[in-house]
Amino acid sequence: SLDLTCRRTPCFTKFSEMEEMVNMEAEINEVQPLLLSVTIGSTLQFCFIGKKCEILQDMNRHLEAILKEKRDLRKRLIKHRCQESLPIDATYHKCIVELLTEAVTFIEKLESHLQSVRNIPQIPHMMNNMDTTLSKTEVLMVELEQLTEQILKWEELQKEVYSN
Repeated sequence: SLDLTCRRTPCFTKFSEMEEMVNMEAEINEVQPLLLSVTIGSTLQFCFIGKKCEILQDMNRHLEAILKEKRDLRKRLIKHRCQESLPIDATYHKCIVELLTEAVTFIEKLESHLQSVRNIPQIPHMMNNMDTTLSKTEVLMVELEQLTEQILKWEELQKEVYSN
């Protein structure tokens, strides 16, 4: 009953209103930093989203340019160029023809040149083989000379035997 009587008096009503206002201000003070941080966060987020959007737009423009170049390149590759002439002055046409014939000759001999270059590390081994082959050939030559002398001697003996 004391509580009921106290609250009905105007003195305590003012006090309870003041208490409610203080409580509301405390709640506002608690919520205000959160609102401020959310506001700052969303602002920063919008800022980052804007930057990301700009970066994506730049990438999109770059990719569009690449696709356009790719389309142009495909068109150029599909287009037949066999009947087009080289943009070269007439005074240089003879030189170009000579250069092209030399290029064709070089391309024809390219495989043999590459094989020669590949064989360079094997040259010492090949030289050793050639040396042994040369010495064997010399031995065979000496044996052939001896055999030739024997054949000539035998032929002379046969002539003497038939003449007698």
